[in-house]
Amino acid sequence: MGKRIGVFGGSFNPIHHGHLVLAQDVMEICELDEVRFVPCGIPVHKAEPELAAAVHRVEMVQLSIRSDHRFTVSDYEVSRDTASYTVDTLEAMLVESPGCELTFLLGTDSLPELHNWHRINDLLSLVAVVSVVRPGFEPDRLRSMEFKLEDSLKERLLEGVVTGHMIGISSSDIRRRVADRLGIRYLVPLEVEVYIAEQRLYTHRCD
Repeated sequence: MGKRIGVFGGSFNPIHHGHLVLAQDVMEICELDEVRFVPCGIPVHKAEPELAAAVHRVEMVQLSIRSDHRFTVSDYEVSRDTASYTVDTLEAMLVESPGCELTFLLGTDSLPELHNWHRINDLLSLVAVVSVVRPGFEPDRLRSMEFKLEDSLKERLLEGVVTGHMIGISSSDIRRRVADRLGIRYLVPLEVEVYIAEQRLYTHRCD
């Protein structure tokens, strides 16, 4: 069996302890060899205000994971000049790492919206999908939701729902706290806190 890699995409704007604990939980639950963080370049599925430059978001991820050999970061999406779809990223990774087994990580709140994703059927044929229950979300609600996908695909997605540590930290709250000159220690790794201050990121609110 080839290397088992978890692919964790997101804006990481900024990365925080909730992201890192989620990655560790999925790594242990799914017995992965590696979790690869993939900061997004140009967001496709939703506009995000206060999006820090890609170079900053990649650097904050690198600072957060540099002492953990299980975690890596990919700049595949941020290095593109155009929007990069998840399926393109996964196909590129399979070409670069032949024989590996990919598991795509996402939050359960994204599942009912997957039918809007580019080439979603191709994506689901390429990789396993693990959905992590987020704080405040009732996983039992998922069965009654309309996925707008084939029933067999919905069942497969529901089988991939897992529950890890429920940590109620959000990047949007961190950005608001920085803009309001409130502390973010214990919400992000110390290196990220220092980097945000040095680079003067998120100093203005965009409500």
